[in-house]
Amino acid sequence: MRSHLLNDTTAETYRRSVTEGIERVAAKLATTTKPFTGVGVDALSPRIDAIDLDKPLLDTTAVLDELEDVYLRDAVYFHHPRYLAHLNCPVVIPAVLGEAVLSAVNSSLDTWDQSAGGTLIERKLIDWTTARIGLGPVADGVFTSGGTQSNLQALLLAREEAKTDNLADLRIFASEVSHFSVKKSAKLLGLGGDAVVSVPVGADKRMQTVALARELERCEREGLVPMAVVATAGTTDFGSIDPLPEIAELCEQYGAWMHVDAAYGCGLLASLKYRDRIEGIERADSVTVDYHKSFFQPVSSSAVLVKDAATLRHATYHAEYLNPRRMVQERIPNQVDKSLQTTRRFDALKLWMTLRVMGADGVGELFDEVCDLAAEGWKLLAADPRFDVVVEPTLSTLVFRYIPAAVTDPAEIDRANLYARKALFASGDAVVAGTKVGGRHYLKFTLLNPETTVEDMSVVLDLIAGHAEQYLGESLDRAS
Repeated sequence: MRSHLLNDTTAETYRRSVTEGIERVAAKLATTTKPFTGVGVDALSPRIDAIDLDKPLLDTTAVLDELEDVYLRDAVYFHHPRYLAHLNCPVVIPAVLGEAVLSAVNSSLDTWDQSAGGTLIERKLIDWTTARIGLGPVADGVFTSGGTQSNLQALLLAREEAKTDNLADLRIFASEVSHFSVKKSAKLLGLGGDAVVSVPVGADKRMQTVALARELERCEREGLVPMAVVATAGTTDFGSIDPLPEIAELCEQYGAWMHVDAAYGCGLLASLKYRDRIEGIERADSVTVDYHKSFFQPVSSSAVLVKDAATLRHATYHAEYLNPRRMVQERIPNQVDKSLQTTRRFDALKLWMTLRVMGADGVGELFDEVCDLAAEGWKLLAADPRFDVVVEPTLSTLVFRYIPAAVTDPAEIDRANLYARKALFASGDAVVAGTKVGGRHYLKFTLLNPETTVEDMSVVLDLIAGHAEQYLGESLDRAS
């Protein structure tokens, strides 16, 4: 079985096998006419259950044939212009090339002696990002697995910087539409169930700073410690951006760590048109960025950045076999000193390849396109009496709800929207997301594909309306 190890003697086998796999994927991308086949769990599960993993096929071509049957044929393809659901972007080719390189070389970015140039490339990209944010000369950071890990690490640093032994006194303030990982992080960090204070948002789905000020004042009055304020630059449901300058002022006033969750909105760092929408982000103590959302990178490609590199010491542990303390004096750069992870992929290479081939302006142009598309989608929905649209987009998300012409019970409208989403997914013609607003069921377009057009959105809206009307008609028939 040594013939399957990648080394100097198997380089040609590697080239041949990977080329065959790439050709399969390329053919699939070229011929995919819908984002999904509509296959259900009951249909797909038996095909996978029937495979005996203890009986290998011993042939790459045969395995790729099998993979076509159990995965490639029925995968959800994010590159399709009518995939409009979650924060999944189509990926740029230079990043996919980077993925191929990093997987084959398989560097681990925890220590210098496992990565060498990879360490310096990651550090260069961290410096590039902190400069784009404007965090200052002593800023630093590290790549992570995603926004959830970045938020966890940022709040860990905030907890340690709060300098109190009584964790029950710590409070985190985040808007009511912030990412769930804020509450999850609080739990993982040993904070109480009431540690996260939910701050109301306005009609624009942005944190109300008057309400934040009131909560911070109450925290101080009750002798509690304002550990952190999490401002969101691109909420998952609405793409809304909290008022960063006003939040920064309040954080300074009350001595709270300011964390900006820009997992979604980080694309504005490269924007040629809309960079001003995240004005104030430079005042943050820490920032989450997900390049695999709005920089068009394959999963995973993310980072947590901090204004003061010294705060990363709270994540540092020294192991004699890996990163002994003497390495610090010897100025050997070990990224594990900054990370919650030990073994870590060289995901930074994907962004490096992208910037070296396309440039930041090229990435920014793509993100500006989807923001412009969302503005057009807003006009489309606002002019369509069949739909209620919640808020004008700041980034590239539209939240809306089918409303029938005849007066109908709101709960029935909920069921019609749920049915429409499921029926659309089952058809494979398009994929949209769903959420709740004010306790009612809404649908969501998350636009991250510059290839999507206004015509695509119009067609999908007609499909949604058709499915919803079908449900309501059948419901009326049942009732009568």
